[in-house]
Amino acid sequence: MFMKEIWMRADVPDDVEKRKKMLISGLESGINTFIVRPGDEMFSSLGKVRLIANKDSVLSGDLKGRMVRITSPKEQAAAMDLCGKENVLVVSTGDWSIIPYENLIAASSGRTKIMACVSSSDDAELCQNILEKGTDGVVIDVKDPDDIKDIIKSVKTTSDLGLTAVKVVSVKNIQTGDRICIDTCSTMVPGEGMLIGSQSSCLFLVQSESEDNGYVAARPFRVNAGAVHAYIMVTDGKTRYLSELHAGDDVLVVGRKGSTKVASIGRCKAEVRPMLMVTAEHNGNEYTTVLQNAETVKLVTPKGSVSVNELKKGDEVLVHLMEGGRHFGMAVDEKIKEN
Repeated sequence: MFMKEIWMRADVPDDVEKRKKMLISGLESGINTFIVRPGDEMFSSLGKVRLIANKDSVLSGDLKGRMVRITSPKEQAAAMDLCGKENVLVVSTGDWSIIPYENLIAASSGRTKIMACVSSSDDAELCQNILEKGTDGVVIDVKDPDDIKDIIKSVKTTSDLGLTAVKVVSVKNIQTGDRICIDTCSTMVPGEGMLIGSQSSCLFLVQSESEDNGYVAARPFRVNAGAVHAYIMVTDGKTRYLSELHAGDDVLVVGRKGSTKVASIGRCKAEVRPMLMVTAEHNGNEYTTVLQNAETVKLVTPKGSVSVNELKKGDEVLVHLMEGGRHFGMAVDEKIKEN
């Protein structure tokens, strides 16, 4: 699972004011990486942006890359020869669209980032599903700034995750501890939350506080995530400890059916609270997570959600299962047993 990147070309119009307008439109739509002409560095004053200069199809800035156009087998062969030599290839293919991307994705094997130039929402959707993995991102290339938002809506910035129903074995009160509340800059709906767990091999889907309970108003921007030691799934398939999170960090919001999106943290709160440990079982393996003992804390189930106060043996809850271990949050291919 990884994040898709969205860039934009702001180097095409000959008129500098039109290039400026294009960049501003992209910035207002949430894009912060732009391909510009050499000499357009003054656009950096328009906001916090990343500018990549395009001079004769050679990209410069904080990366090494090239713009490539593929309309023939010969041009495709030349582009494939750049895989592993350049950090990024920004690729346009005209009408001959799918096969060159398939071949470049296969040839790059993750060594070179493949960014696809798109001018419509259909193109953007197509590029995300090539060889299942899709391109690493898209570069919006349009003449009309009004087309930008439609394309962005069609770009799925994160991949779906597989969720599995596991059976609860026990719910046990433990000592008070430091728990983390994550307040994001986004709102969530019932069935959405974050993946949290005591073992990196099994992360429980903890629902946001998006439901009223009669005593406390819903806080759909919040996930009462659990104890400070727990892992949380962030972006690029990585995990972090809850204790490491700060305002401005990105976290992954996950839905009941495995849909994902990225949210930014606005505030993290660490407070001493009564805690409980949930233990669940799947295929002979037991997994745990430690959460605050409060009725507003809920785990997502295949059909709804259940408060940890009402959770009982035999109930099914949704988790994300992973193999291997973690080293500084990155997946490693080794056997690790965490009890």
